[in-house]
Amino acid sequence: MSERTIALVTGANKGIGHEIAAGLGALGWRVGVGARDDGRREAAVERLRAAGVDAFGVPLDVTDDASVTAAARLIEERAGGLDVLVNNAGIAGTMPQEPTRIDPAVIRTVVETNVIGVVRVTNAMMPLLRRSAAPRIVNMSSSVGSLTRQSGADAERTAGPIAVAYAPSKTFLNAVTLQYARELRGTNILINAGCPGYVATDLNAFHGVRTPEQGAAIGIRLATLPDDGPTGQFFDDAGVVPW
Repeated sequence: MSERTIALVTGANKGIGHEIAAGLGALGWRVGVGARDDGRREAAVERLRAAGVDAFGVPLDVTDDASVTAAARLIEERAGGLDVLVNNAGIAGTMPQEPTRIDPAVIRTVVETNVIGVVRVTNAMMPLLRRSAAPRIVNMSSSVGSLTRQSGADAERTAGPIAVAYAPSKTFLNAVTLQYARELRGTNILINAGCPGYVATDLNAFHGVRTPEQGAAIGIRLATLPDDGPTGQFFDDAGVVPW
């Protein structure tokens, strides 16, 4: 990595995203805090700065083309480039999500943020990333999207409850990650998916068993991969997660 690495973390005003931003900032990186809500974003920036992080706010709604375009322009103006993109912003959608009862609009809304939003942000930031000496893209996924775990005999334990919007959105995101890896093969851009584990955040009404700091570890590790690191893979703290 360059001496002054620039990162953007989406959904960084709270939870796992905030801890990823804090962890990358602790390395001496300059970190863009991407978030929709102005008040929460600026409060997060102030918390990070108080902890010694060189943080700056990036107004960013991953579901809005104009917002994402403006965010890329702001990063160019404020930081001069981008080395690492962590696509962390995500939603669970209205629960419960049994497939026989769900409103298809819920699925559409979840996919718009968790999948299309990632594509939208990644493509907007790609010109900046291509200029970096060591670009990295991290897509924060979840093992609930693992088809191997979903289809196992112990799926309730290994892949969580039935959630026909959220879980398949992460399966879709994993597939999208692979498509990017295939297209970017032969470049210096490394892109991987990471699972933070079952973290207590407002996404799951704080029912998780891990802390946001613990959940952030995999994102930080994938953001700091060496030049000969893996690409097009899916990891959690224990290693490779089966597709």
